Amino acid sequence: MIVVPAGSTLTLRCPGEPDLPLIVLDDVRADFVAALAPIPVLSLDDPAARRAGIVELVTNAGVTWIEAELRGGRLTIAGDLTTDVVQRREAARRPGAYAATGTAQVDSEPGRRLVPVSGHVEDVSTGGLLLRATGAGRPHLPAGIVRTLLHVSMPWGVMTAAVTTVDQISDQLRGTYEWIDPVDSAALRKFCGSR
Repeated sequence: MIVVPAGSTLTLRCPGEPDLPLIVLDDVRADFVAALAPIPVLSLDDPAARRAGIVELVTNAGVTWIEAELRGGRLTIAGDLTTDVVQRREAARRPGAYAATGTAQVDSEPGRRLVPVSGHVEDVSTGGLLLRATGAGRPHLPAGIVRTLLHVSMPWGVMTAAVTTVDQISDQLRGTYEWIDPVDSAALRKFCGSR
């Protein structure tokens, strides 16, 4: 059973237009992604506008990208999956916007180099996180990030973790914890479990 949970953030990417964040207003369930009913969403876009593109679909089973159409506050799945699920959701997780800074290890010629990164963590779990770059214009992360040492401002204080990259696109990095401070690990388990 696939569930798109209420309160989750989806991102619709339309060619030649800025990315459009969408907030899911009600749980939507189906046996398969392609069978999902139209998803009620809230956006800053004109309700009368019709937009078609690729949506980053967050479900209880993971995250995937699929063709979709937005019309009248409803997001309708309109095509086949463009990728497989890239991160499973076996771990307890919490959406949010937590400021993050750190250092990324990038694979580049002739070898690996370190570069500073900043952004915010939009989704955190006991197994990993989603980092989105922030900044002026259209911010992006350097290509080829292998691992990142991050300092994330969480409700209990600054969480320090080393994250191994699972998937990366221009402004986002999804990764799993390679190392996390034991105190932060315990606080994170409590934080993700307290819903």
